Amino acid sequence: MQHKQSDIDLITEVLSGNTSVYSELVKRHQRFVFTLAMRFSKNREDAEEIAQDCFIKAYRALGTYKQTAKFSTWLYTITYTTSMSFLRKKRVEVQSIDETDSIIQLENHISDFNADVVEKKSGYVYLNQAIALLSADDASIITLFYQGEQSLEEIGKALNMESNTVKVKLHRARIRLKEKLQYLLKDEVKELL
Repeated sequence: MQHKQSDIDLITEVLSGNTSVYSELVKRHQRFVFTLAMRFSKNREDAEEIAQDCFIKAYRALGTYKQTAKFSTWLYTITYTTSMSFLRKKRVEVQSIDETDSIIQLENHISDFNADVVEKKSGYVYLNQAIALLSADDASIITLFYQGEQSLEEIGKALNMESNTVKVKLHRARIRLKEKLQYLLKDEVKELL
């Protein structure tokens, strides 16, 4: 039985000259980096570009990685900053959940959701649709906490915030997510929550 190398072992190998093992780090983390990039950009092509940029930046900065946090936390910090820089360059306006226009936007999205009735029966699909309707900040905190299984402290490091601030933002993001789910699912939201 072969032993699976840790991220730290792979990083050590890359830094000692065996750059081909970097592809294993990419394979391990590409799905989540792409998911985060998608949450920010809300566009597949942009998310792919952001994810690629993240792995290139991570490779170039690998020598600066200190083991004070998990590699994934360090990588997600790069993902967050790369995504924000990309969005600033594109001058994408991220709407707040509290804006009245967001209800109109949500109603427009509802027509798109009616395309595949069988797939919509899955709570996971509904959840992803609701997360996609959140602001980039809310979506990233929800994604890091639940899908990335990052602690409040790790999210704080990734987003350059205090863990108490992350806790408050996570609480508020959950409330907004619940509102989105309630709008999407009406009475069915009670079964999911």
